[in-house]
Amino acid sequence: MRPVAIVGLDCRFPGAPDAEAYWDLLMRSGDGVGKVPDGRWAAGDFHSPTGAEGHTNTTEGGFVSDPDVFDNEFFTVSPREAAAMDPQQRLLLQCAWRAVEDSGTAPQRLAGTPTGVFVGIMGNEWAHLHMTDYARVTAQLGSGNGYCMTANRISYHLDLKGPSLAVDTACSSSLVAVHLACNALLSGECDTAIAAGVNVALTPALGIFYTQAGLSAPDGRCKPFSAGADGIGRGEGVGAVVLRRLEDAVADGQPVYAVIRGTAVNQDGRSNGITAPNRWSQEEVLSAAYRRAGVEPSEVAFTEAHGTGTVLGDMIEAKALGRLHSGRPGRPLAIGSVKGNIGHTEGAAGIAGLIKVALSLHHRVVPASRFAAKENPALKLAQQGLRLLKAPLRLRSGPALGGLSSFGMGGTNAHAVLESAPPHAARLEPANTGAGSGRTGLGAGIFTLTAPSTAALRRNLLVQADAVRRRRAPVGPLSWSSNRSRTGHRYRFAVPARDTGELAATLREAATDDDVLARLSGGPSGKPLPALLFTGQGSQYPAMTARLYEDAPLYRRFLDEADAALAPYTPGSVRDLLLAGDPAVHRTGWAQPALFAVEYALAASLAELGVRPALLLGHSVGEYAAAVMAEVFPLEHAARLIAARGALMEALPEGGGMLAVRASLADVAELADAEPLVGVGAVNGPRATVLSGDLAALGRIEDVLGRRGTRTRRLEVSHAFHSPLMEPVLDRFAAVADETGGGVPKLPVYSTLRGRLLEAEPMDAKYWVEHIGAPVLFGDAMARLLEAGPTHLVETGPRPVLTGMARPLRSSAGATTHTVAPVPAEGAGGTEFAEAVAALFRSGVDPRWDAAYPEEERTPQRLVPYAFSDTSRYWTRGPVRATPAADIGPAPAATPSPLRQAERPDRAGGGAVPPGGGAVLTAVLPAAGQDRADPVARSVTEAVAEVGGYAPDEVSRLSLLYEDLGFDSVMVMELKDRLQERLSGLEAMSVQDLLPRLSSVGDLIDYLQDRIGSAVA
Repeated sequence: MRPVAIVGLDCRFPGAPDAEAYWDLLMRSGDGVGKVPDGRWAAGDFHSPTGAEGHTNTTEGGFVSDPDVFDNEFFTVSPREAAAMDPQQRLLLQCAWRAVEDSGTAPQRLAGTPTGVFVGIMGNEWAHLHMTDYARVTAQLGSGNGYCMTANRISYHLDLKGPSLAVDTACSSSLVAVHLACNALLSGECDTAIAAGVNVALTPALGIFYTQAGLSAPDGRCKPFSAGADGIGRGEGVGAVVLRRLEDAVADGQPVYAVIRGTAVNQDGRSNGITAPNRWSQEEVLSAAYRRAGVEPSEVAFTEAHGTGTVLGDMIEAKALGRLHSGRPGRPLAIGSVKGNIGHTEGAAGIAGLIKVALSLHHRVVPASRFAAKENPALKLAQQGLRLLKAPLRLRSGPALGGLSSFGMGGTNAHAVLESAPPHAARLEPANTGAGSGRTGLGAGIFTLTAPSTAALRRNLLVQADAVRRRRAPVGPLSWSSNRSRTGHRYRFAVPARDTGELAATLREAATDDDVLARLSGGPSGKPLPALLFTGQGSQYPAMTARLYEDAPLYRRFLDEADAALAPYTPGSVRDLLLAGDPAVHRTGWAQPALFAVEYALAASLAELGVRPALLLGHSVGEYAAAVMAEVFPLEHAARLIAARGALMEALPEGGGMLAVRASLADVAELADAEPLVGVGAVNGPRATVLSGDLAALGRIEDVLGRRGTRTRRLEVSHAFHSPLMEPVLDRFAAVADETGGGVPKLPVYSTLRGRLLEAEPMDAKYWVEHIGAPVLFGDAMARLLEAGPTHLVETGPRPVLTGMARPLRSSAGATTHTVAPVPAEGAGGTEFAEAVAALFRSGVDPRWDAAYPEEERTPQRLVPYAFSDTSRYWTRGPVRATPAADIGPAPAATPSPLRQAERPDRAGGGAVPPGGGAVLTAVLPAAGQDRADPVARSVTEAVAEVGGYAPDEVSRLSLLYEDLGFDSVMVMELKDRLQERLSGLEAMSVQDLLPRLSSVGDLIDYLQDRIGSAVA
């Protein structure tokens, strides 16, 4: 069998709310067993110390805490549907989500992929409680129950297209599910598989069965292979693993906990009773798994046994193991069973054992088996080549093998052989090693987090802050891991950080300070359309981007590339000039190629990060870098052309200048026309004109404008650019331009030579020659660019200039664009560049995160699992025997029920709505913000709230029926019927009539108002 990697996992077992707590429980031999919790069954009614008929012999078992808590808003499940769902479905949804995140993958990225879901499950007690009162069966109850739905629910909510099935082989169900998942991966049926198991004890029925069959331990605790073993103690829990073919996991850089080398499944056949184990079948399933794994029994260091703690079960399992391992003198097979810690979790038993074995191989230590202090002498473990683990077992260096058995009560047996992750596979680094800081590709890591609401964002920021504060992992790998797995939701948070101390402090501050949270988070409103603006001459300064060059290897790479392209045409290294802080950068011969190098390096760095421009605009010499990005010509041609331009202009006689005038072109055109040596250098806006030419002539114009009260300002330039004084260089420049050429842009370029978008026009030699003397029509070009609706204006230059010039144009156009500056000020470095990337992410851009980190920083780190909301609770209340069927969702006040499913958070007080001894009541009130006098709006809001199980104030005109309220086709049918009943004068309508009008509650209200006016029942 080809190896299958376990790349992600999550679990929730008695005394252990997550995988980290589970491992801690195992390592300290903790006890997760306790009294039957309140809200299950009335323990006294079903308990008899002697286990009399119809009673159990124990009031204890292994129970998970708060199994009624479900974050239905996260999964866009209406309260009514959540209340009808088997809690096993709810637990699996949350567990599967966190396991996928743990694999280093954002769950949304699996949408549409042939990912398989395989769930092991044994009990369906929720259906027994709720589907037998036929008068109260609803569509939601139908989809909320059934074994198939435990798997199908995961596939539906994650939009997975691979095989999706539930498996019931009793106690071996979830290991059989793993076996089927591995086979599906190896056959090519899917490329990723989620294998899971779940068990929730809602009734004492199985406990009564165990008692009557003589299998139940009076203290509710399994004592595997112990002298005190006296039966089974029930347990519950949920676990999920994400599986990939090992070669795929390695290729994708996913962390590998352990590798499944081989699995096997068989059946007892006819033995001495359908519930009795068969030693020979157990031996054969072990042998088959070893054969598929290609290993000898003597190579296996330990086995997680089925280990129920029943006299017969332990005896037969020990003999089956002994048959294969008795010839191991001096190195007996170590055995144990997690059932001693958490009880027999039935349908989840296999996954509980699998996660224990995977973690043992990952940490290279096998926890001691609880109740192992005195083993059962009748088992003769030593003679069979076995030893019960009384203390943790440290695994030897090199590959280590572990086994796992899971045997079903009806005779279906499963065994798996696992191996430690190979050296070439990515490993999750321990949380307490490494340095807290580290160099990244940008000089700072960018930690990201997303959530479906701001409340969820705050909650998870706090959880992450506490986790980051406790660990000393480098900030780069932590940030990279967050970029891979914590993205995809509506509300986006991103912050650059140089070390984990700084990161932890910022995460906590953002979680507790609304202003900080608003600054560091955002939500995209549509598809990103970034425009790159390339700054012109005059923005240069000594040492521009020198600190960024030192901080960010990514930027360094592209500036070096530009420097190499310029080197044959410049008197020295542009890069060295910048790093030395040489004031010669202000000389035109240096300024123009230096600006080009910086702008090309910034734009290329952004492109490498996945920030590819949709629109381009360059102010004067800024068009050269824009042209390279638009593939007008290659970098080498642009470098030759810009170097020639700068050198030729610097060789011109001095005596020219430029004058910025706070006036329109029309206001100054006559004055410019009267001076033959003066031209219009630039038109930057409706009242922002630059004149360029002879200094004496500019002085005369300045005097006239001063007398008019018009504001003017002399620009610090060496020559009169874009003026008649440039004419002497044109012929020599044209000769170079003819050789370099230039084609039609492959991206939209808003030309500041033409003042508009270039329409299939080449930026050829003629264009670049005209570019030297013609005015810069920035205002017109920018106005046209804004009409295209860019979402971002990214200033790709050594300091922000153009975004400020564009501000009045944005205001007049009503544009709502984000402005971003990778170099916001002189002296900016990697942190500022990283902040620009973070800002782009917050507002909707999805960077290529790998480019932000060198390869050594791209090592997976385990982040704490997503923290789901615990404010909504859905559970059966009251004695089970008193009312066998619960009332699901909103119910009329005339039919109260002692069973309450939905406890929604009180939005005003933040607490939970108490049961009140009756059903969920939906008051007939208008939603917040609705007009109480509008009967159509009131009726629609009431109907939507009732169908979804929402409080009226949770529904508004802006609520989206599918995305926000979790409506589906069944709920739409019911909504149609309720609206027909409520609204008199409403002609009969079909679901097809409604479907186009169901975007939001407001749309539905408007449609119905148009259809019937204001006539209501």
